[in-house]
Amino acid sequence: MAANNPSVFLLMVNGQIEEANFPEHDDLYCKYCFVYGHDWAPTSGLEEGISQISSKGRGSVQNIVWNFPLDITFKSTNPFGWPQIVVCVYGADTFGNDVVRGYGAVHIPLTPGRHKRTIPMFVPESTSRLQKFTSWLMGRRPEFTDPKVVAQGEGREVTRVRSQGFVTLSFNIVTKDMKKLGYDTSSTETLQPPSLVTEPTYTL
Repeated sequence: MAANNPSVFLLMVNGQIEEANFPEHDDLYCKYCFVYGHDWAPTSGLEEGISQISSKGRGSVQNIVWNFPLDITFKSTNPFGWPQIVVCVYGADTFGNDVVRGYGAVHIPLTPGRHKRTIPMFVPESTSRLQKFTSWLMGRRPEFTDPKVVAQGEGREVTRVRSQGFVTLSFNIVTKDMKKLGYDTSSTETLQPPSLVTEPTYTL
């Protein structure tokens, strides 16, 4: 009886953080984590991870390739708080200190199947030239204490940021029991859950 009348649906996500394009930087690694609503819970897989350090190729293509795997399954009772993935890219500065090279976030695709997403990345900026010089000298660039803030709206409009680079991800999405609970995501991704807002935008 429970199988015919499910109380939750499943969202199965696997894929890769494929590559990054940061023209000004090399020898980078990335971290990821997922942000989701209160009604969501992971049932298997990894909620966060850190990749290897990769360098640009010697050919004409100057992308940094990670091909870092993603694999996680969520359960939920409704689409409110549909999961997002937050990606943070790091590299060494002139003095050998690890500094953030970019933050970005994107919602997990809604429709089953294979998808590719390119995330524009950004970094927080110091509010004055003096702070910028001091942070460069001390090797302490502005960064978020909790990267998950990238996927949230609170305080975003007062954060000064600068666009820097892109990260490309691929997803394979499988859903289970969404139709039985009255949700149809099979036709088009424009049919978004009521809570799903557009991707974060940052004023430069």
